[in-house]
Amino acid sequence: MTDLDKIIRPSLKQLQPYNSGLSMAAVQKLCGLAEVNRLASNENPFGPAPDVLEYIRKQQDHLHIYPSSEASDLRTGLAAYLDTDPDLLVFGNGSEELLSIIFRSVIEPGDRVITLYPSFPLHEDYAVLMGAGIERVGLRDDLTIDVDKLVAAASKPTKLLIFSHPVNPVGCWMSRDDLMKVLDTRHPDTLLVLDEAYFEFALNGNYCSGLDLLASGKGHWIVLRTFSKAWGLAGLRIGYGVCSSPDLAAALDLTKTPFNTNTLAQTAALLALGNEAHTKKSVAAIAKERDKMRTALMERDLRVAPTQANYVFFETDLPSVEVADALMRLGTLVKPWKQEGFDRFIRVTVGRQEENRLFLDHLDSIRVQNTHNGRRLKNTENASK
Repeated sequence: MTDLDKIIRPSLKQLQPYNSGLSMAAVQKLCGLAEVNRLASNENPFGPAPDVLEYIRKQQDHLHIYPSSEASDLRTGLAAYLDTDPDLLVFGNGSEELLSIIFRSVIEPGDRVITLYPSFPLHEDYAVLMGAGIERVGLRDDLTIDVDKLVAAASKPTKLLIFSHPVNPVGCWMSRDDLMKVLDTRHPDTLLVLDEAYFEFALNGNYCSGLDLLASGKGHWIVLRTFSKAWGLAGLRIGYGVCSSPDLAAALDLTKTPFNTNTLAQTAALLALGNEAHTKKSVAAIAKERDKMRTALMERDLRVAPTQANYVFFETDLPSVEVADALMRLGTLVKPWKQEGFDRFIRVTVGRQEENRLFLDHLDSIRVQNTHNGRRLKNTENASK
């Protein structure tokens, strides 16, 4: 045992660094590229509304002032936008920080946490960090949610039930009836956390937000959302949660740092809400491109998951890190998935039309090269068939 082992929590040894990938500058330098096609982190390629950008440009004279600890103006505006009580809202430096706050506020060693699998890694990492046991509910073979298994798991006593919806990294979702089954059967002592980072992109089909169902329900719950994705503010880092009660929100606020969201982020988020038309226009364009990209991948005989998010999850015959590395060297960044059992899957962000076309061209180039080398990408029946 080293001296550091006596200081650092043993649970840290079970964690892997978050797969945030290389920056664009690092990729440009490493691969000698002038341009990089960034489709790895699910950003909105159209960015925020022009009014938001103009506000940011004018704020250089106010950056020495601390932000509102309560995010007062944003709290009032967001509560009106959501038609909810301002006291139910919590804010974080991205929804990732809110996940940390929730786990630090709720989980004790030996507690049980249920989540879907594959999952957003922080849903599991924070559980491990706090000493909780994790129960994974795997997806069906067609990469959709196994509602019966999720209902069975949720009905048992557990401290926390948490999953993203649409599911990150897959993009699948539940209908209103299926989500109601989970909500109706979950154990009364369980805190439910629905991570709805991508709900704005769920424009088609029978997706249902948890807020539409939970507001009149019983029990303790939190719905997480973010301004990083559809609203185009990933660089400013601001997310929020809607809680089932003011007492729950107040308890979470005890765990956060006093000034955890900055002034630029708070005001930019409020301005973004006032420019909803811009967000809806970009989301509609992304959804259209998403469906085209999914079709294009299936036409290449790749196994592709159904999705209502701004990304597509597909399988290859080769390790995903190999494919992602080859794509990077051609100039396209994607996210190779590394969780056990899914390390041949790639999550690719839906970008602008020209970015998506370039990704497909680069993918085709890799497939041709691997065919010449006696290797090939996955050529199996599509998951959606």
